[in-house]
Formats: sequence, structure tokens, C-alpha cells
Amino acid sequence: MLYAFRAVDRTGKTISETRDSASERELADALRSEGFLLLEATPQGTVAPGKRRGLSLPMFLSRVTLVERMVFARNLAVMVGAGLSLTRALEALEEQSTNQKFRTILADIRESVTRGVSFADSLRPHERVFGPIFISMIESGEISGNLEKVLKTLAKQMKRDHDLRSRVKGALIYPAIVIGALVVIGMLMMIYVVPTLTQTFAELEIDLPLTTKIVIGASNIFLQYYYLVLIAGAALVLGAWYALRLPSVRLAFDSAILRVPLFGPLIQKLNSARFARTLSSLIGSGTPITRALEVTAAVLGNHRFRQSLEGAAAVVQQGKPLSDVLKKHPELYPPLVTEMLQVGEETGATTSMLLRLALFYEEEVTATTKNMSSVIEPVLMIVIGAIVGFFAISMIQPIYGGLGGI
Repeated sequence: MLYAFRAVDRTGKTISETRDSASERELADALRSEGFLLLEATPQGTVAPGKRRGLSLPMFLSRVTLVERMVFARNLAVMVGAGLSLTRALEALEEQSTNQKFRTILADIRESVTRGVSFADSLRPHERVFGPIFISMIESGEISGNLEKVLKTLAKQMKRDHDLRSRVKGALIYPAIVIGALVVIGMLMMIYVVPTLTQTFAELEIDLPLTTKIVIGASNIFLQYYYLVLIAGAALVLGAWYALRLPSVRLAFDSAILRVPLFGPLIQKLNSARFARTLSSLIGSGTPITRALEVTAAVLGNHRFRQSLEGAAAVVQQGKPLSDVLKKHPELYPPLVTEMLQVGEETGATTSMLLRLALFYEEEVTATTKNMSSVIEPVLMIVIGAIVGFFAISMIQPIYGGLGGI
């Protein structure tokens, strides 16, 4: 069968030709052996897919989850490896998606690729969805002709990232529920229980201790000025949110949180794992080390870690090893990281050493989150016991005192 097709080579040059082939898959395999990636193939006598409309749901009504991006990368790798053209694979994934926002994005990407734009450049308008790592690795995969391999690597990386996030969230669910329940119970006590007991104390004309006066005063303030309390709480939250958007404040906050017992080491291990895996994936996909460092710095959640990599690209470009840059920040990168990285640089196995570091720190995160509940639970019990004890003593002591005076 005669096919009209478009393909792109490793330099980004696009060709449009016709060629006889038994199937689209054989055509894709033949072009791959010649160093080309098949973008679109249309059997002569048929009409190429056109633009699809009707996906006009506002973008802000939904979001694209990490799992959806992971499934997209994995399925696209399978389809490209099976010989489907990129446009046909994107069209199939677009039809399979149940997320209206993601369908709209995939339709835009497919139409862009159909016009001859490279896959990476078609993704760039949607960088907030896919992220700089995804786009940089796709770009390297297109240039090297290893798009299928890069997509599989991306899917594995996102799976690891999802697993780590799930473990951390799972470890924090219990304390979050306990603290939330404690706040709700405290508010109910202030609204219903304390006013009733206050009336009883007044009828008995009991001389109240200081702790009881504090509890009653807090209850009166909450009941009489609840709107001011709510406004102050909202202002505090919004103020903190705005302050954390300021680079200097965020840097100070992220530096301080690394010194918090239990949570600090966990955050350090999380960022170390992401640093090692991201840099390993980018270098392994063929991304230049300078660009890889810039992308890695941008995706790290802790700004103290980001700052440690600022200017690293320029230093490495001058011929200095990355391990020397990291040694300047021993509080972030322990000797294990710098020594293994140095060995990798000296032996030409930087990618594999970074991958080993990533696996090590991911296992450390898993172990830390498993042990976290056993540490947090007794601490929470002590805090809850202290709060309940303070309230009970404050409100019951006057009653016993009043009964003793009768």
C-alpha cells in the first residue's frame, strides 16, 4: 500500500514523502532504521484526521493528575514501539481519556504535531501540566531517536514519584485527622460546655482559679467576637500563603524546616531522592548536563536544595565536577552522595551512580514513613492528654471547691 507520511530525524528536520509499505508499522520500522521518527502516515485515497472540536470545557474546572500523565507516557511508549505514528497514537490516547481538560490538551498537541511541530515543542505550551522534566526528556528522545525508551523511563520515574508521595501522605493522614478532630471538639466545648459551666459557677458564687478564668475568657471571646476570630484566622492563612511566595521568606522557611526533628530528615531524603532520580533520568536520556541541572533545580520542592544547585551549571560547564559543587553544602548532601557521585564522574558511570543514590534514598523514605507513625502517635497522645487534662482540671476543680464549701 502507498503511504503519504511525515517523519522527523535526529536534527529535527521534517520530511514529507510517499512510500510503498505493507503496513504502517513496517513503514515506521523502516524509517526508524534510517534514523527517522514517523509522525503521521496516511494511506493514499483516505483522508487524514482533522481537527476535533467540542472539547470546550473550561480548563480550570479540572486538572491532570500525576497518574494520568504516567499512564499517558506508558501507553504512548507502547503505541510508538508498536509502530503507530505519533499522531495516531496521540489521537487514540485522546479518545481514551475521560478527563476533559487532558483531552483538550492532547487534541492541541496532536494538531501541533500534524502541522510539523516537533513533539517537544508541541508540549511546551502545556509545561504547567507536563513539567520541564517531561519536555526536556522528550526533546532528548526525539533528537536521539529513542523516544520509546525515554517514554518508558518517564513512566517509571512518575510511578516512583507517585509511590513516594503516597507513602508520605499516608504517614501524615493519622496526625492530620487527630489534630482536626481535636480542633473541632475544642470549638464545641467552647461553644456549648464552657458557657453552661460558667453559668453554674456564677450561681454557686465560686471563686475561680486562674486557669478556669483563662478558659472562660477564651470562650467568651470566641462567642462574642467569632467573626473577628474567623477573619483573623483567614488573614493569618492568607498572610502566610503570600509570605511563602516571597523568595527570601520561602528560602528561610525551607531552611528552617530542614532542622525540624523527624520532618526535616524526611524532607531531606525526599529531595535527595528526587534530585538523584531526575538528574539520572535527564542525563540518561541524552540531555546535556548543564540543561539537566537547570531542570533538576526547578523541580525540587525545597528552595534550600534549589539554591544549592543555582550556578552549578555554569561551574560544571567550566570543567569542574558536580561533586565539588555539592561538597559546599554538606548539610544537604552527606559524604555518601558526594563520594558516590565523584566515583561515578571518575569512572564515567554518573547516570548509574545517581540511580543507585535515588534507589537508596527512596528506600530510606519508605523506612522513615513506616516508622513515623510509631513516633508521632505517642507524641500526639501526650499533647492530647495535656490539653484534655488542662481543660478538665480547669473546669472540674471549681466544682469540687464549691461542693467542699457547702
